[in-house]
Amino acid sequence: MNMGASRRIQLAVLCLIVGMLVVVGPLALRAGPFTTGPLVQVSVVNPFAGCTADNVAGQIARDPSGQRQVFLNAEVEPWVDVNPTNPNNIVAFWQQDRWSDGGSRGLVAGVSMNGGTSWTSVAIPGITLCSGGTFERASDPWLSFSPNGTVHQISLALDIDPPATRPGGNGRNALLTSRSTNGGLTWTAPITIIQDENPRFLNDKESITADPTDSHFVYAVWDRLKSSTGNIINPERVPGDLSFKGAAMFSRTTDGGVTWEAPRVLYDPGAISQTIGNQVLVTPDGTLVAFFDEILGASNRAGAGPFNLALKRSFDKGVTFLPNGAPIRTNKLLPVGVVTPDLQRAVRDAAILFDVAVDSTNGNLYAVWQDARFSGGRFDEIAFSMSVDDGLTWSAPAKVNRTPVNTTNPLRQQAFIPSVAVTGNGAVVVTYYDFRNDTSAGELADHFAVHCHAPCVGGAGFGDEARLTDVSFDILNAPNARGLFLGDYVGLAALGQDAFAVFTQPHGADKSSVFFRRARP
Repeated sequence: MNMGASRRIQLAVLCLIVGMLVVVGPLALRAGPFTTGPLVQVSVVNPFAGCTADNVAGQIARDPSGQRQVFLNAEVEPWVDVNPTNPNNIVAFWQQDRWSDGGSRGLVAGVSMNGGTSWTSVAIPGITLCSGGTFERASDPWLSFSPNGTVHQISLALDIDPPATRPGGNGRNALLTSRSTNGGLTWTAPITIIQDENPRFLNDKESITADPTDSHFVYAVWDRLKSSTGNIINPERVPGDLSFKGAAMFSRTTDGGVTWEAPRVLYDPGAISQTIGNQVLVTPDGTLVAFFDEILGASNRAGAGPFNLALKRSFDKGVTFLPNGAPIRTNKLLPVGVVTPDLQRAVRDAAILFDVAVDSTNGNLYAVWQDARFSGGRFDEIAFSMSVDDGLTWSAPAKVNRTPVNTTNPLRQQAFIPSVAVTGNGAVVVTYYDFRNDTSAGELADHFAVHCHAPCVGGAGFGDEARLTDVSFDILNAPNARGLFLGDYVGLAALGQDAFAVFTQPHGADKSSVFFRRARP
């Protein structure tokens, strides 16, 4: 059985339709015309092309399986944000030269000072050996602008192999943060928020959020995976591996990134359970809403338990999070995972992740994720839910992707890796990949955007879909990292009336490149 089919069967048991809270409100306004700017390649220059400090050949030789690969000039998993003091200043952030078994040779920022027309590649200093740091690899890039124009980044830095004196696990790993006051062109030396050298611990899937109401405050959240005695946790190297325990962690700065508080537990789901995909949103009144996928009963042997999109809130800038005990559980996530429609090759997608956004005017919260409930558990599409009461109650999940029905090959109806953002005039924009243009020649995919004008309750208000790729790409050419890999996420930001999408696709001789497109709903 291939990996894709195995994964789909493993997760299909989760696909039970459950009742959800429904937020009652006015009917959604049908989306109007969508206009897009030119498609621009962001990742043109590879800053690590001449790097030898990380000893690529040596890392390959250390792998006993002989399967380790590095995909040079492959850029994956981009994030993006826009400077609120200068809308022409856009910063993207991605993994450069992806490895097959975890992480990349380093993280690179793409900086535009002219609204996305042209880009400069900047290696974030002090992260990996290729950028003057001490770690071999880096992953999970994330960044966020403060209201004063300072941009903050957070990175997972790691050594994939353990030191010779501590065999049997993964190497040390750390979360590093730094900031830029000139729009991303230069960066401070990184600050270590947390570092673990015990092979039983892995800090993973971090994100950073600058408080839009106060430039002094920036928040970092992540999951800290802890395996049971004798079990080494390394999700990159053991397909389908889930941790024995994985608490949601929190740290913050109150001085604009000069210093960071000691990490502390935001939520502990208990033994044989974990969180993943932690993100913080800040509502207009300053409330922090900390989201995570709560995976209950997730042991390495038993496989995945129920996936809950859950949250806790803070009304004191992160000093405390409520409710005490169990979180607010908004919706079940019911993915089956994505495979290519013809060969059914596994696609590493966002199946257990999600994306969230907040309306900076009225505080409405929006969430999107992959879900198979609309197809009866056959394939994933894009689910959408919203809250108008600071996250207490949520609308029933609605399908929002506009992928057409395909009776010849239903797997061409799959949609995956969703992102969501809200423009200044309240338009909710959702992006995703799908296979609608696939033919028997290759496994063809595209990137799309759809939008709705608030309040967007239900999926009926989403329309006027825009294609963000100019030409379909063959996803078989993408890097392979536990499946064909474009990223566990891709970026989408909004400022004023525009949305700013960054996404990846195979391009020319490169396994994957980062592209940018502006869209105005």
